[in-house]
Amino acid sequence: MRRLRRCKIVATLGPVSTPDEMLAKLFAAGVDVFRINMSHTSHEDLRGRVFALREVAKRYRRPVAVLVDLQGPKLRIGALRDTAVTLSPGDRITLDGDPTPGDASRVHLPHPEILVALKPTDTVLVDDGKMRLHVVSTTGHSAVCEAERAGVISSRKGVSLPDTEIAVSAMTPKDHADLQAALEIGVDWIAASFVQRPEDVSEIKAIVDGRALVMSKIEKPQALTKLDEIIALSDGLMVARGDLGVEMPLEKVPGIQKRITRRCRRQGKPVVVATQMLESMITAPVPTRAEVSDVAQAVFEGADAIMLSAESAVGNYPIEAVATMDRIAIEVESDAVYRSIINAQRPEPEPTAADAIATAARDMGDTLEIKVIVAWTSSGATAFRIARERVGPPIIALTPYVDTARRLAIVWGVHPVVTKDAEDVDDMVDRALASAAEEGFALHGDRIIVVGGVPFGERGGTNLMRLAQLPPE
Repeated sequence: MRRLRRCKIVATLGPVSTPDEMLAKLFAAGVDVFRINMSHTSHEDLRGRVFALREVAKRYRRPVAVLVDLQGPKLRIGALRDTAVTLSPGDRITLDGDPTPGDASRVHLPHPEILVALKPTDTVLVDDGKMRLHVVSTTGHSAVCEAERAGVISSRKGVSLPDTEIAVSAMTPKDHADLQAALEIGVDWIAASFVQRPEDVSEIKAIVDGRALVMSKIEKPQALTKLDEIIALSDGLMVARGDLGVEMPLEKVPGIQKRITRRCRRQGKPVVVATQMLESMITAPVPTRAEVSDVAQAVFEGADAIMLSAESAVGNYPIEAVATMDRIAIEVESDAVYRSIINAQRPEPEPTAADAIATAARDMGDTLEIKVIVAWTSSGATAFRIARERVGPPIIALTPYVDTARRLAIVWGVHPVVTKDAEDVDDMVDRALASAAEEGFALHGDRIIVVGGVPFGERGGTNLMRLAQLPPE
């Protein structure tokens, strides 16, 4: 099951992709990480899906990562007396805390934290931005808003607040329950929705306590003002372009995607580009040319992973969508300009032994005809740092811990393998050579780089690099 690409593929599970045999087909087609959206998943279904994915891993003898995506706070207006009202430009409507069904003059907003936070000139978007209001005046208990364009407001529609930071946790009671269920089952990554500030990440990481890695979804404009701090606290990021494109002008999203991708690489954190990548393949067997270009641009930028949402969850062609992503990534990474783009974005190394060794491995890989870099790692940190360099050769991560191997399945260029820890330096080199051959990355006479740390078994101690060669045939 050696992949022929560095960029990884994340696929969302849903009604069409949950049968056990379909999971195996999706993995064989190229999926590295399976996303479970807790907005549509019960705890019982979560357990069943994770168990089925662990069986797929046993069948193929490869680590399969599970990413659980928490729903996050869902902000909605209350009920309307006539189900919906039509507003014209300039019409005013009051948002308040009165639970009485609303009309054309007022509507219930069952979120007092929003009413307290709203300020004059703030924008309020209803129903994915179909109705756009701006706040005229506030009292702390109500807000008078004016319609910027004609539209309809319907009962229970979602509310987005691109200008307003709400002083409330990004974790709802449902999220707390879902998170505990996911941790008990032993999932690998937790995606935190609607992160606004570093404190949101700290809160969830304190609960997770190292039992999984935490991925912050960037879908709120407020998160962009504190992006570097959020990246530093997170284990990875997701560019959630769907909600981000609702709360910000669409034309700004591509530039934001590039900035997030590059800043994540600078800090050595994996980044996933998500939403509508092959949207037309929900109903069509082939994508549009624009969608192919969109996927390709994410790969050219060096994203760790690209994600399918509805395409694999409810679409008519889930296998074809995965295979299409796979082909696009392979083609991009073999393109003549790919390596020049990747190299132009190289970050400066941090003044640490691990970064110095990762940089040296990269330079040696570029200078010599190196087939693969084999990294011994307990926590995964060594593989993360080597992947940050976007090295030329593929990376094999040898680890004695299956949870580390699964977590690394989302990281650019990393091929994780579970094996017993090395006994000494000679054993480390010998088994690295054997693994490079067994996994299909090197042949007789090929040279490899071996990276690790002594003493063995300690986390975070990368301090050794060896150049080794498989014996000639």
